[in-house]
Amino acid sequence: MTSQVDSFALTDEEHDLLPSDSDVQFYLEHGWFLSPRIFSDAEVDLLVTASEQFYAGHRDRVLPVRPARLAYWEPSAGAVQRHNDYIHYESAAIGEILRKPLIGAIAARLAQADAIRIFQSTLIYKPAQPAEETNIVPWHFDRHYWATSTSERMLTAFLPFHDCDEEMGTITMVDGSHRWQEIGGNDATSRHFADRDRTQLEEMLRENAEANGTEVRKVPMIIPKGHVSFHHCRTYHGSGANVSDRPRRAISLHLQDGDNAYREFKLSDGSQVSYNHDVLVRRQADGTPDYSDPEYCPTIWRG
Repeated sequence: MTSQVDSFALTDEEHDLLPSDSDVQFYLEHGWFLSPRIFSDAEVDLLVTASEQFYAGHRDRVLPVRPARLAYWEPSAGAVQRHNDYIHYESAAIGEILRKPLIGAIAARLAQADAIRIFQSTLIYKPAQPAEETNIVPWHFDRHYWATSTSERMLTAFLPFHDCDEEMGTITMVDGSHRWQEIGGNDATSRHFADRDRTQLEEMLRENAEANGTEVRKVPMIIPKGHVSFHHCRTYHGSGANVSDRPRRAISLHLQDGDNAYREFKLSDGSQVSYNHDVLVRRQADGTPDYSDPEYCPTIWRG
């Protein structure tokens, strides 16, 4: 079975939803973009239904092995924030919606790329429990965790399953931070935010803003149902507690341009950094992981 898409045609109506030149310029300056409505109520409601089936134990297929850093909530973890990686692989219904060519075409316009592939997808459920510590996502940017990727144009689409605002702990961007010259990078920055001290991450954000002669300007994404926010792989972002009376449901869809490939990346002690894909994807002729493997990294747009 393959996840590869063979047709990337858009309808006339979908063409009208692509970012304009001014939208692309905004993304390049600010590091984020809020799309118009690109998913119907029926598509989003199907994501809810399929996610509930997934939480109840349904899998269309399962990963052949579990990578060491796999985020994979199971009921035994309790009422914490749920993260489940590779949802596009394990759920056929969700995977089909995430491979919608329009989302790839929008990403291609923003990243100025000829092709877009899925890099990772994470199903997220933030319970309506304001005091739950796992609900707080500290400041970070995604490129830190993709050290084995060559591209600097990767981006993430955040797709909530409902209207999403500050009350629900929506994703919040640090405006323009993707253009900062980073200081203080070290071995620790390649570790996931869940493995790092939140106070240290807050201080790292402040120090980087100061070093770049600017202030931290936080922009909460107010996302209506069916709309999607996009952000650059170097845009600092995070999210607060869900203080509403209902769970915040979403998918974080990480996207790679067609030029992205695996590279070897070592820490200061000589140890090799690895990404979850590295034990899953097929091998290239030289034996290195192939980040264009259609089973795990399907192409969703080719211009």
